[in-house]
Amino acid sequence: MDDEEITLRLTRDQAFVLSDWLYQVLFRSDDLEGIVHDRAVWSPIYAISGTLDKTLSEIFMPDYSPRLEAAKDRLRADLYGGADESTTPGRDATDAPQAHQRERGTAGNHGEGDQGS
Repeated sequence: MDDEEITLRLTRDQAFVLSDWLYQVLFRSDDLEGIVHDRAVWSPIYAISGTLDKTLSEIFMPDYSPRLEAAKDRLRADLYGGADESTTPGRDATDAPQAHQRERGTAGNHGEGDQGS
């Protein structure tokens, strides 16, 4: 078995948006097994989520929601040339991130070492 580590490179905006999405999938849906059927995939998902949690100070900032929306806007502009591809219709963009911010300090690490910053 090859245990050589792989390094992924993301921009800060990509990491922030991915971190929020992972939080939504892992902790808000209560259906990780329904979304990711193979439990072997959970290990790398938790590793990525834990690494992002330890790296991103944005998830603990009081202006989480506006920062997240600005990061999404920048990524959409990069991807779509400025066209606004908005999030899922009817989703309250201000509710979930605030819960994410409060809960991340205890829920996001999942066995990763060094629970501090």
